[in-house]
Amino acid sequence: MIILRDLQEKDRAAIALWPPYPREFQAQDYALRSGGWISEYCIKPHTRIFSADLGGEVIAFTLLSKTEAASAEFRIALRADQIGKGRGGTIAALSFEKGFTGMGLDLIHLIVRKTNIRAAALYKKLGFSVTGEMIKAVNGKETDFFTMDLCRTGSGLWKAYLEMR
Repeated sequence: MIILRDLQEKDRAAIALWPPYPREFQAQDYALRSGGWISEYCIKPHTRIFSADLGGEVIAFTLLSKTEAASAEFRIALRADQIGKGRGGTIAALSFEKGFTGMGLDLIHLIVRKTNIRAAALYKKLGFSVTGEMIKAVNGKETDFFTMDLCRTGSGLWKAYLEMR
C-alpha cells in the first residue's frame, strides 16, 4: 500500500539518486536534481512536500504550495521505474485528500505540458478541468502548458482512486 507522508531529509537523499527519466520524459528530469522542485519549494512558505512510500521505498514525491488562502499549486514526480504502473493517480489523490482536508484548500491547480498527453488525461480523469493555456520558460526553453483546476466541490473522481486502494 502506498503511504503519503511529509518529506524527510533521508527522502531527499534517495530522490537525488533516482535515475534519469527515459527520453520521453527527459525534459522533466530537472525537477529531481539540485535546484529542482524540492530545492525551490522547500523554502516557500505554506508549502507541504510529501513522499510516496511503497514498501519502504520512496517512489514519488508531490507538493502543494498555497497560492492564496484556500488554493494551492500541485506538482508530482514519480521515480522513472514507476511511470506507467498506474500509481500516479493514487498518489495524486492522496495528495488532494491532504490538501482538501488537512490544509483547508478549496481549489488545487496545476500546469501540465501539452506534450504530456498521459498526464493531462489522468488529471481530467481525476476531476480536473482545463482552464486555459500558457507558455512558460523552463530551463531557458519556451514550453506550452495547459492550466487545470480541481475544486473541492467538483466531481470528486479523485476520491474513487482512494477507494480503490
